[in-house]
Amino acid sequence: MNIRVKAIIITTMASFLSPFVLSATNVALPKIGMEFLLDTATIGWIQNAFLLATAAILIPVGRWTDAIGRKKVLLLGLIIYAIASLMTSISPSAFMLIFSRIIQGVGGAMLATTSIAIITSVFLPHERGKFLGINAASIYLAIACGPFFGGMLTELMGWRSIFAINFIIALIIIIITYTIKQEWKGKEMRKFDLQGSILYGISLIAIIFGMTSVNTLITAIGLIFLIIFIVWENRIAHPILEVKIFIRNRAFSFASFSALINYSATYALSFIISLYLQIVRGLSAGVAGTILLFQPIVQAILSPMAGRLSDKFSPRKIASMGMGMNSIGLFLFSTLKSTTEISAIIMLLIFMGIGFAFFASPNTNAIMSSVKSESYGMASATLSLMRVVGQTLSIALATLILSIFVGPNLLNPLYMEYFMSGARFSFLTFSAMCLFGTILSALGTMKKNK
Repeated sequence: MNIRVKAIIITTMASFLSPFVLSATNVALPKIGMEFLLDTATIGWIQNAFLLATAAILIPVGRWTDAIGRKKVLLLGLIIYAIASLMTSISPSAFMLIFSRIIQGVGGAMLATTSIAIITSVFLPHERGKFLGINAASIYLAIACGPFFGGMLTELMGWRSIFAINFIIALIIIIITYTIKQEWKGKEMRKFDLQGSILYGISLIAIIFGMTSVNTLITAIGLIFLIIFIVWENRIAHPILEVKIFIRNRAFSFASFSALINYSATYALSFIISLYLQIVRGLSAGVAGTILLFQPIVQAILSPMAGRLSDKFSPRKIASMGMGMNSIGLFLFSTLKSTTEISAIIMLLIFMGIGFAFFASPNTNAIMSSVKSESYGMASATLSLMRVVGQTLSIALATLILSIFVGPNLLNPLYMEYFMSGARFSFLTFSAMCLFGTILSALGTMKKNK
């Protein structure tokens, strides 16, 4: 087995782990809550702990990855992820479970920063998009399989089996990774920016926590720390994040912010549609999950093709087209009614899946192709950061809008029309965000910086 085959196997499998465990755990949350007698807020932290831990160290880990070696960091991340998965599967209390999820999020951040960086290091520019598309397909496949297998594992063997399976998969990847002798590095790190890493972590945790809990004060504190972080990074010689790259490299900055907007505008789609199908239409969780499968399956099928197209044509133009499709699809969802045909919803989900596929892998190709090889880890970490923050903000925004329209009585049949109004307004808001993102992505095609 040559190094290229091993590289695509380990990166594809590593990219599968985090989105799979996130989507699978969503189905298991009610069972976990019943076992530990948890309230809704604590149940939410089972997922938020993972996301916050991942987001809080992505950029420092990305810088570290370029300096000491991408394979080493991947291997270390897999070991941490495997240990945390085992800890989660045997957790005797909610505290231990959430703590284990934090550790698992740290390992997940290492997997996220190294997978794309390794693919970009191994494969030549003219073939890179195809393999980035395969990597994106593994993520979408994980999202698609998560609810189904998570539900099946929870019913047959209990929720702990989800994390036990993750432990086994991580062990397999560790064994394959260990057989790879080659290492890929960027530029040497003369000094690690500890102060910048702390400022970055505090700012991001405060911003995300403040927005998800609708706490203006904490969000403001996070923004203040973010400004301090940016000022600090501009002044020191060896920053963890080269802030100036967002000014100098127009292609990188436009593609990165386009990714943030796209995930912020689209990730909550399945959350809202799942509520709609179960609450308004009275469908079971299993049937609702089956309907929602259409979108990620289409994404998984088309992502490699979209990646190959981005090797032959401008990846930024293809990504702009994909986000434009998302904007149209979300606008059409804003016309949703309580009597809309299920077949029409499926067709819209398929349309959104096509838009997702033609945005994600080409946009990833655009970001990674806009930087030099010594910065692949930093670029990969930035992309992962935009995805995680976007996903978190998307759910927070959808929850905020629905709560404004419905209040605390979401499951009460008397409030179904209020829920529908909130859902339609959410989709209209997300459509406008995607339209803005499409314009931003298109502007990035006007000037090519490498």
